[in-house]
Amino acid sequence: MSANIAILVLLGSFFLMVFLRFPIAYAVALSAVLCLLAQGSSLAVICQQMVKGISSFSLMAVPFFITMGVLMGSGGISEKLIDLANACVGWMRGGMAMVNIVASYFFGGISGSAAADTASLGSILIPMMVDQGYDDDFSTAVTITSSCEGLLVPPSHNMVIYATTAGGISVGSLFLAGYVPGAILALSLMIGSYIISVKRNYPKGERFSIKNLVKQLGNSFWALAAVLIVVFGVVGGAFTATESAAVAVIYSLLVSVFIYKGLNWKGVWRVMEDCVNTLAIVLILIATSNVFGYCLTTLHVPDMAARAITGVTSNPVILALLLNLILLVLGCIMDMSPIILIATPILLPIATSIGIDPIQFGIIMILNCGIGLLTPPVGAVLFIGSAVAKIPMEKVVKAAFPFYVCMIVTLLLITFVPATSLWLPSLFAK
Repeated sequence: MSANIAILVLLGSFFLMVFLRFPIAYAVALSAVLCLLAQGSSLAVICQQMVKGISSFSLMAVPFFITMGVLMGSGGISEKLIDLANACVGWMRGGMAMVNIVASYFFGGISGSAAADTASLGSILIPMMVDQGYDDDFSTAVTITSSCEGLLVPPSHNMVIYATTAGGISVGSLFLAGYVPGAILALSLMIGSYIISVKRNYPKGERFSIKNLVKQLGNSFWALAAVLIVVFGVVGGAFTATESAAVAVIYSLLVSVFIYKGLNWKGVWRVMEDCVNTLAIVLILIATSNVFGYCLTTLHVPDMAARAITGVTSNPVILALLLNLILLVLGCIMDMSPIILIATPILLPIATSIGIDPIQFGIIMILNCGIGLLTPPVGAVLFIGSAVAKIPMEKVVKAAFPFYVCMIVTLLLITFVPATSLWLPSLFAK
């Protein structure tokens, strides 16, 4: 059978199953099986490639980071980070919206998950904002869009997946690269929130107090220290990413049980059960996506896609915009991890050919995928936000539109101003 027909079987069956709302791991695996059958290849390749996909030392960091995030998120951390954010920015017009955004930045450095951020902080902050006079759709829109900061602020397990897929990318440099873009995203969302808050006359919080800020910093110290252990341990060369993640799990367990006392040992076992469920999904996705990637590579799809995209234009600005558009469209129909695993081998060579650094492209891809988590029809974080607030998804999307604009502006800034993501890694590399 010709390569063109095999490609049609692979991609056609995959997108058909995605639109039929198959679980993404099944869609990836079944389309790869159909492709191999169409080529007459041995199905033993499936087992070989699945094992190969998860047999990576650096990928061992993924389950550790997920476990760390779940432990810290269930250990009474959320309230302390909200209090810290309130001490920082609660005095402004629309103060609770600002608190929501800043708390997401802090919490993202612990959970690394937009979904966990929305579920944890949203369940506290959305009712609190509504009680203080904020509209429920605005409160939910702020919560879901600010949750994407957690994807950029390390430690993010999606950064580890990208670094492994891209090959040869320093996880430590990628961690450092996310801080400034995450802060820019937070700032842009705060500007959008402030404008809306002034127009709607949303309330201010209590006056700023240095004494209260210092107090809340002290209360949150043990939570924020987890991020310092991971990031500076990796950047400073004390640990590999995997080793730092393992240390962070032990630290998170001790802090949650003995310092903040948000968990007892019975609660720890319950948290571990949740971790196993999440890890099973992530690792199955990685394993099956490796089979899919093997089919793409053997059929030379990345080369064909690169030639097709670069054949449209040679203008690097238009190519950069086209890469963003492709990722945004994929984000509307696929979850984050499969996009990283499948699209990276195809799009990264195009990005590097127009002068985009692989680390910079990783941040671009993660933010694009984050926006995809907020858009129908597959926006997982959008669904979680709607469920937490108990309001229709359509109402949330309408309220979130100004924040989508803020996120797109941030994305363009990261794309066309490389220093936003590369300055901090280059500073520590010296």
